Amino acid sequence: MAPAPTRGTFRFDKYQAVMVALRGSGQPITEHAPEPMPRPWLEAVHDPAYVAEVFAAAVPPVKERRIGFPVTPHIASRVAHTSGGTWLAAQIARRHGYAANSAAGSHHALYDTGAGYCVFNDLAVTTNRLLAEGNADRVLIVDLDVHQGDGTASLMAGRDEVFTLSFHAEKNFPARKARSTLDVPLPDGMEDAAYLAKLADVLPDVLDEFRPDMVLYQAGVDPHVDDRLGRLALSDDGLQARDRFVLAEARRRGLPVASALGGGYGTDPMVIGQRHARSMLAMAAENTRYPVPAI
Repeated sequence: MAPAPTRGTFRFDKYQAVMVALRGSGQPITEHAPEPMPRPWLEAVHDPAYVAEVFAAAVPPVKERRIGFPVTPHIASRVAHTSGGTWLAAQIARRHGYAANSAAGSHHALYDTGAGYCVFNDLAVTTNRLLAEGNADRVLIVDLDVHQGDGTASLMAGRDEVFTLSFHAEKNFPARKARSTLDVPLPDGMEDAAYLAKLADVLPDVLDEFRPDMVLYQAGVDPHVDDRLGRLALSDDGLQARDRFVLAEARRRGLPVASALGGGYGTDPMVIGQRHARSMLAMAAENTRYPVPAI
């Protein structure tokens, strides 16, 4: 069992709650257990010295404070596996159109440190490996967490074959934003209709102009009106409409989509777990409308 965080509102038990919700949904799901992300793949994106600190469970206290919890041997193993889950989801999505990692989406992790409850940046590491393996020539990372994907933006900066798109609450964490390929800062309290209209105004053009081969989607549910760390006001229906729209826009262009869990914070892990599960199930249902990708 992972230790309780030393500060903040992170709940490790939400991950178990997600699986309980998925298994109890009555919907057909197929579960896969990922292998840990190979250490050289992590070191290709993160500082090898920092990777060594994580695997030795010797992360300096100043970095643990930025992360928000102690990095124990259990946590080191966990984040290697959850990062591997995003890679596995990408491989399954290439065959079936859509797959979800029921963890990760760790978009705040930077080159030489973790931050904001993120240890390794699975989105950046997976993107780098997709390109290195020749699985894709161009990758679009769509980040709709309520917080800017600053780590992903920093780690992928200057790479013409990667497009980072971040929709986030302008006044929320992190205080100092990075520069994504395209940032869409949103005002506090934005509700479903305005949010979905903005997304419809931006995402199709990005897809058509950048022409990616693969979409990685950080599907954080913290834009929800009841989220403890969010500043937006989406409803349950709004979140599911958001997710179906992202999936549909990519899949009708023949693009595979792999999603990662991202943020979602509250006092009841079962409520948050249900929110994440509904997100994945909505995308899975939408995916059935499209033929499998041609790879």
